[in-house]
This record gives sequence, structure tokens and C-alpha cells, in this order.
Amino acid sequence: METKNYLTPTETISAIVQNGKRVMTQCRRRTFLLSLLAGFYIAFGAQLSTVVMHDAAAFIGLGIARLVTGVVFSFGLMLVVVCGAELFTGNSLLVSSALDGEISWIKLIENWSIVLLGNLLGALFMAWLLYESQLWQSGTVAQQVLATASAKSQLSFWVAFVRGILCNWLVCLAVFMATAARDISGKLLSCLVPITAFVASGFEHSVANMYFIPAGLLLKSGLGITAPGLTWSAFLFGNILPVTLGNLVGGVLFVACAYSYVHLPLNRH
Repeated sequence: METKNYLTPTETISAIVQNGKRVMTQCRRRTFLLSLLAGFYIAFGAQLSTVVMHDAAAFIGLGIARLVTGVVFSFGLMLVVVCGAELFTGNSLLVSSALDGEISWIKLIENWSIVLLGNLLGALFMAWLLYESQLWQSGTVAQQVLATASAKSQLSFWVAFVRGILCNWLVCLAVFMATAARDISGKLLSCLVPITAFVASGFEHSVANMYFIPAGLLLKSGLGITAPGLTWSAFLFGNILPVTLGNLVGGVLFVACAYSYVHLPLNRH
């Protein structure tokens, strides 16, 4: 009998619900450590995308450069999915477990709080390590780091919020498809295409920005360079806050709630 190497959408949302049960039993220390790892992994993908993007447009054009940048950025989610880590944006899907009654809403909020903090600290630590490596201290890579951080810091609250919705809609679809895939190649491809789409499109990912903007802030301070709008206040309240809220709406409403409504017998509780 042939064994299929994927789950149907109904089987996938059921697997996501069952996976959410870990929130009820997993100790906070384990959750925090896994969230730190996710912050590291997303930052690895983010810094690689900066290195690729800083001069690619001059050779292959801006559109293709953004596409290639998205491809290399997807490395971060691949590490999260295959190696195992707790990523705040992907954990939007845990709402399906709460809707199905497998976990409490209080536990869900607790998980999000721990994971968000761990992702932030992991991304900040990686930004500091890259700064200390002195790989960016001069040249066009440093200019790209500062330009990216400055642009993100100057987004209006509404624009950052909407871009956050669009981003995590795709990220959660990537996690959904990776859950459906039963082999490593399928999981990697599931991460590759949606993440490439969100990066090339210019959407906003809260955990990635926890790396991108502090990286620019560290360079600005260390090199004494002026960067418009780039402040810690703009980082936290002008970008991370609206992007995080948008990420929640995109993942919770358009993926977790939508597929739970379609595929789960929610009225049985």
C-alpha cells in the first residue's frame, strides 16, 4: 500500500491542534530556550539576506535581487521548522488548539508572552554578535544595514500594521504547509516559497525586525552615523508594536481561524 508523503488540509489542522497540546505540559524554561533559538535562527536568515541584498540590484536588477533575498532569508524559517524552535509568528496557529478546547486561552497568552520575549532577546543577541564581528563596519553592507533599519523605523503605524498582517498570513501558510509535508524536502520547499514571497513583497515580520533595526542602531551608535528616524523608541513603538499586532491578525484570523472554521467541528464543545 502506497504511503502518501503529505497530510490533507483537514489532517494538517488536526496535527496543528494536537501539536498545540505541548503548551499545556512544556515547562517555561524549555519554551524560553526554544524561543531564544528561534530568535537566533531568524536573525541568521536576516543577516544573510542583508549580505546578499547590499549589491545584488546593481548586477541583476532590483526585482530579482529582492527575490533572491527572499530565498536566502527563508533559511531562518527552515531552521525553525526542521531543527525545532518556538517562533512567535508561527505560534499564531496555536489559536486552533484553543478554539478546539485542547489548550486554555490563558496558556496561549502565556506561551506568546514567553516566546515573544525569547525571540526578542535572541535577535538582539545575534545583532550584538554581528556588530562585534566587525563584518559590517565599512562598505556597502553597513550602508544596507542602516538603510533597512532606517526605512523600517519610519513606517507609519498603520502601514507597519498592514504589512505585518500580510507577512504573517504567508508565514503561517508556510508553517501550515510544512506541517502537511511528511519529509524534509517537502518542509524545506514549504518554507521557501511563501517566505520568499513575503520578503520580496516588502512585508514586515516582527521577529526579523527585532534583528534588523537593532543591528542598524548598533552601527549608528558605533560609527557615529546619522540615520533618519532610527531610534530605540521608533524601534519598539513605531515598528515592533504595530508589526506584532499585524502579525497576530494575519496569522490568527486568516489562517488559524479560517482553517479551524472549515475543518474542525468547533461546535462539539
